Amino acid sequence: MARRIAAGAAYGGGGIGLVGAAAVGVLLAEVQLAKRSVGGGTAPVPPKGNGLYGLSFGRANPLHLAVLGDSTAAGQGVRRAGQTPGALLASGLAAVAERPVEVRNIALPGAQSDDLERQVTLLLADRTRTPDVAVIMIGANDVTHRMPPTQSVRYLAAAVRRLRTAGAEVVVGTCPDLGTIEPVYQPLRWLARRVSRQLAAAQTIVAVEQGGRTVSLGDLLGPEFAANPREMFGADNYHPSAEGYATAAMAMLPTLCAALGLWPETDTLDVGRDEDVLPVARAAAEAASEAGTEVSGVRAPWALLKHRRRRRLPATETGPETPAATPADQPPRTQDHAGPR
Repeated sequence: MARRIAAGAAYGGGGIGLVGAAAVGVLLAEVQLAKRSVGGGTAPVPPKGNGLYGLSFGRANPLHLAVLGDSTAAGQGVRRAGQTPGALLASGLAAVAERPVEVRNIALPGAQSDDLERQVTLLLADRTRTPDVAVIMIGANDVTHRMPPTQSVRYLAAAVRRLRTAGAEVVVGTCPDLGTIEPVYQPLRWLARRVSRQLAAAQTIVAVEQGGRTVSLGDLLGPEFAANPREMFGADNYHPSAEGYATAAMAMLPTLCAALGLWPETDTLDVGRDEDVLPVARAAAEAASEAGTEVSGVRAPWALLKHRRRRRLPATETGPETPAATPADQPPRTQDHAGPR
């Protein structure tokens, strides 16, 4: 299905129906129940978190990190700039690179993939600050607003292509597993999981084909969300909490560092960690079902499936221009299976 979605995007196909007409009535009723529960709290307006991080390494020659996407990329649900994904990733990246990192957060809460064209244009308009690496987190609103998946991945592919052409490395955090949201009931939970994983796999295919790397966000990275939903979701029961964003950033940081050539682990296989070179569609499907998995291109149609060791992030900063601490290695992670629980 993911390959069909990606192929439809490449060749101008329309949307692919994922649910039979007989299920529409039940699903509409479930949607209304979910709307009454999800978003019951109020998520604060996310702080931008723009600025320079890692000042203990000076101000000269900073790395430029751009963050694009939707509310998850923006950090909806937290109150402090240092708790946003961009700030967390910048602090970790500065500690690994031993260089300051400048963050530009272009992400827009509520954005769908069709907003990526505007965001990329805004980012690249300043030719003096072309990003060294761009992080894109998008897709959840495409699912909830029923954007045809072929359109969704077409917009993503165009964004990755433009950023790569401009000289930026690109890391895409694929569509999260919406089946993990607590107030969503069956059968909508099953459908949300199925559709979001199919979109995540299709996003992986097109991003890798355009020269980017992907990290599967799955159920927002690991069993922590299933075991501790009260701590990992924010006040509105929909967006992650500060702890949730830190968990996601911790899983994405190794891929950012690898893309910039800063990671001690090379892009070679570690059989002991179930890594493999697979056809890109198969790698995408496996990554969509296993949170925290990285997929990068080798040579078409092959892709490298990796499970990089996560790094602890530096202590949470209160905002930009705060020196970052040196992160410590975590023990090798075990397999995180994001299947139905």
